[in-house]
Amino acid sequence: MKKIAVIGCGAAGMMAALAAAESGGSVTVFEKNEKPGKKIYITGKGRCNVTNACDVNEYFDNVRRNPRFLYSAVYGFDNSMVMDFFEKNGCRLKIERGDRVFPVSDHSSDIIKTLFNAVKRAGVNVQFDTPVYSVEALGGSVTGVTYSKKDEPITREEFDAVIICTGGKSYPSTGSTGDGYRFAKDMGHSIVEPRPSLVPFEVSEHWCTDLQGLSLKNVGLRMYQDKDAGAAKGGAAAQINGEAKGGKKKKPVYDGFGEMLFTHFGVSGPLVLTASCYYDRDKSAGLLLDLKPALNEEQLDKRILRDFDDAPNRIFRNSLGGLFPSKLIPVMVELSGIDPEKPVNSITREERLAFVKLIKNVPMTVTGTRSFNEAIITRGGVNVKEIDPSTMESKIVSGLYFAGEVMDVDTETGGFNLQVAWSTGHLAGESAAAK
Repeated sequence: MKKIAVIGCGAAGMMAALAAAESGGSVTVFEKNEKPGKKIYITGKGRCNVTNACDVNEYFDNVRRNPRFLYSAVYGFDNSMVMDFFEKNGCRLKIERGDRVFPVSDHSSDIIKTLFNAVKRAGVNVQFDTPVYSVEALGGSVTGVTYSKKDEPITREEFDAVIICTGGKSYPSTGSTGDGYRFAKDMGHSIVEPRPSLVPFEVSEHWCTDLQGLSLKNVGLRMYQDKDAGAAKGGAAAQINGEAKGGKKKKPVYDGFGEMLFTHFGVSGPLVLTASCYYDRDKSAGLLLDLKPALNEEQLDKRILRDFDDAPNRIFRNSLGGLFPSKLIPVMVELSGIDPEKPVNSITREERLAFVKLIKNVPMTVTGTRSFNEAIITRGGVNVKEIDPSTMESKIVSGLYFAGEVMDVDTETGGFNLQVAWSTGHLAGESAAAK
């Protein structure tokens, strides 16, 4: 019987341990925390977006980096299999908007409990409060790990295979502190620089701070980036208004629709988090917010004209209640450059059309992202070119496997990242036991 060590008792680690045990392996899981699934517990705002119920072929459209690497893993243990696993093990699921899958109870703890109970039933030995210090190898093959239980001396134990499921660097309070990168580098692997992803943006515009706490639904957001890192200096200008040199329209790197939130540092919310997947911090970046995506400029102009005609003597700042939330009105008045005390019947056609264009293209200049402390996932990690996609085994060290966020694979929001953990963990566990 093969003796297998799994480092990390999160989503990928528990699934890897279960698959390895069910495939005949003798499995020990090492977890430095005092309990399993600490990061699972906070996912989906505590509800745990288990996976996405989209057609499996559509799944890869939501993988931002290295989707082909995941083909074997995802097709081998896809979203329907994940859902079947939880349902058969007593955790009922439901599908919500965007095909997002959650437990019926809306408690992420039920997902952790279901998975951990399955792990224990399979005979897996789980060691909590037991950090791993190193992975050992000799002659190009794994030989074991060194670890230490609380207040005990460091122990070296031999294993036939080691599966690294330590996660990335996001939410370090859950234990994701980059240990897996160190283990991988010590084994000769290269690391694609880890960066925060699915993370809020910091912006330079002062008025974003004024709008702190305001949530906008059903808005559009486009992000533009420029190779010239200095182009953003001076605020949101040509590089973010969708114009390239010569007046040609630039193609946005991201174009989405949904909900966003203003904060004390900039912007957040589902739209912004997804946009951050496309963000390259080595380039200048700007956002264009469409406050009325359901209307084109001509339709929006007619709507504003009707409002103006209903009360022609009303001053401009008091005429926008039907267009925007009250908190947003002073900001839009300021950005428009129109005198707030000007009667609407005195506003020129040029001023009105410029205001229409502003509503469809409110500019913001991105100065960076928030830190790993606020990032849902990590972008970057162990270079997947050095991992066999059909087994998740290292191409450098025999018997060394990887699963989950520790690898350079990341996706958009919607349950897709947890599916990476389930699929790669399942493949790594089966492969480690079967080799």
